[in-house]
Amino acid sequence: MDSLGQVFEAVSSYFALLSEPVRLRILHSICREEKSVSQIVAETGATQTNVSRHLNTLYRAGALNRRKEGNFIYYGVRDSALTEICRTVCTHIAARTEMQHDERSGMRRLAADWDTRTESREEFR
Repeated sequence: MDSLGQVFEAVSSYFALLSEPVRLRILHSICREEKSVSQIVAETGATQTNVSRHLNTLYRAGALNRRKEGNFIYYGVRDSALTEICRTVCTHIAARTEMQHDERSGMRRLAADWDTRTESREEFR
């Protein structure tokens, strides 16, 4: 495999970290400050087992820091580029979804208007 191929493989693995909705929720939960596993579980609504599995995946990939304090383990973002990519894509998708919603809403109004006009024409027959 050439060096460009190796880069593409690494980039693909990096983006795969964002391919799981629970991981996105986790990153969203800790993007501003580190939190304990129990806080992350509460904020994401996922089970502790599921959150722990995804935290471990993100940690092994180098995306997160972790530290132990007493009986608690805290996780924080180590790779701020990952959260920036996530934030950028989430903002883009949210805006696109909102725009599509507005377009569908406009199409529904147009369709309703069309139905009203069709009914009016039928009254004159």
